[in-house]
Amino acid sequence: MSTPMNTSTPVGREALLAATEHGRICAVAAKGQRDLQRCAAAYPELFSPKAFEPALFSNVAMAITFGAPWCSAEQLRLTNRAVLWGFALDYLVDHEAQSRHEIDRLTERCLAVADGGTPEPDDALGRLLAELRDELAAGPAFAAYRGVWREELRKVLESMAREWDWKTAAQTDGPALPGLDEYLANADNLACTIVNVTHWISNDDRSALTHLDALVEASAEVQRVLRLVNDLGTYERDLRWGDLNAIMLVSDRSDVERKIEELVARCHELFAPLAPACPQAVEYLSRQVGFSSGFYRGTDFWGQM
Repeated sequence: MSTPMNTSTPVGREALLAATEHGRICAVAAKGQRDLQRCAAAYPELFSPKAFEPALFSNVAMAITFGAPWCSAEQLRLTNRAVLWGFALDYLVDHEAQSRHEIDRLTERCLAVADGGTPEPDDALGRLLAELRDELAAGPAFAAYRGVWREELRKVLESMAREWDWKTAAQTDGPALPGLDEYLANADNLACTIVNVTHWISNDDRSALTHLDALVEASAEVQRVLRLVNDLGTYERDLRWGDLNAIMLVSDRSDVERKIEELVARCHELFAPLAPACPQAVEYLSRQVGFSSGFYRGTDFWGQM
């Protein structure tokens, strides 16, 4: 029989408090996972069990909750769902689209929804996006910051289309692959900043929204770090799936590792002047880098498919 933790010492009390806090965070993530599963169940044509295994919903909820552990499950609901929408978009572009025309049509539909349009009945991705848009619009901040949200959405759609062009060209002996800097300039295909903007708007985070332009710039740099951290952890999978990966664009894996160090240093430069005015938003961005750096050392969001 195990011995109960001794809480009569400072170390014991600290360990108990830390474990209690970790348990609370995991509970919030569990609630987020269940909501994501309900969301996916409402769109079976978009989230096939083959591609979207249960662990993916858990991974998304954990990543978002550990990035903002001060938030409740309700405060993270739209943030989680924005991530799920991004995964659905990524899957459609990377694994379902057969032509650039299909991707252009998908982009047109999504931007029309962002502009207030009604999605077509057969457009599950557009219908989910419309749900996100309408819930954001019900809050006090969306009217003022809708343009920023729409611009970040446009970047995601165009960057995913651009990467599809690169991959298709590479498979047909077309133009050479991009260099590392060009590849990183297209990091909006990770859909990180659109999620962050959704988070700040949905929670009416006044300190963050007051400095939104600077935070978007910092988030874009974080996004580049996450792009490379992701690539280091998923290189073998990307080879199997025929996806692009930063390691394919350099002479040695260490080039990517050095680039990450440079980008992290740049993130800290961008964080420094923002921290006094919006410390929580800066911590949120910083925790994204930390969580992903640990997460991709051991697993990935996607399953085997």
